[in-house]
Amino acid sequence: MPIENIPEIYIKEKEVNEGLLVYDFKMTNDVVKSKVNLSMNMFSFLQVGKKQVHFADTSIAVNSKQSLLLKKGNWLWTELLETEAIYYCKLFFFSEEKLIEFLKKHTKNVQPYTNEVAYFVIENDDYIVAFLNSLSILNSDTSNYSANLLKIKFEEIMLYLLAKYEQAFEFYLHSLISKEVSPFKNVVESNVLSNLKLEEIAFLCNMSLSTFKRHFMLEYNEAPGKWLQDKRLQRAKDILQEGQLKPSDIYLDMGYNNLSNFSIAFKNKFGISPKEIH
Repeated sequence: MPIENIPEIYIKEKEVNEGLLVYDFKMTNDVVKSKVNLSMNMFSFLQVGKKQVHFADTSIAVNSKQSLLLKKGNWLWTELLETEAIYYCKLFFFSEEKLIEFLKKHTKNVQPYTNEVAYFVIENDDYIVAFLNSLSILNSDTSNYSANLLKIKFEEIMLYLLAKYEQAFEFYLHSLISKEVSPFKNVVESNVLSNLKLEEIAFLCNMSLSTFKRHFMLEYNEAPGKWLQDKRLQRAKDILQEGQLKPSDIYLDMGYNNLSNFSIAFKNKFGISPKEIH
């Protein structure tokens, strides 16, 4: 699957104006784990549909009652239709320069949390609905007045979210300009029990699959496919021994497309089928 460079693919239609860009994104088909290179921090104000984002060490899913603020980076996006035949979200991109300018003007020089996360969940409310309506009107206007208004709208939403979420949001904003990158092992081991494929984990490490495999061998002295399979099968065995779930309940979470393949791999490793675990 090709990598989508965002917001670059939208800039053909509309230029970034002084580090700010609003884009109405709509689609009529589900997209599962699309590879996205996000080069600007971005608000994703979800209005119709569901969205899930896989990060280097975690994932988050939201519905149309929530929105996300996403840190720039390499992420995997899943965007799903619900009852309506369209998926719709309003995207608001802002550059790091705009963020730094805002932080200097309106916040203290706080230190972000040690455990940084790449997203912040926003609960949609009446104020945000009104804000999005005002953006829609603004988005259809291309005058210089509109460009100046967009700067004000950026400050408006940031100030409102600071008032709403207080210190948690302030810390998060400061974490966006941190230059720390998740270590290779942290990305790998955070996804041991995910159902991501090797190439998807490699993407989250900002590596090609071949580079990822070479790096993995140096770190773990074992092929990544076998290492991940062993870890996931051991976890499956532990879950089944608890007696709450059946093999058919867990094979997808262990990275297998069907129960038969899971059962064969399980028996090859442990000498008994998963159904025999008590």
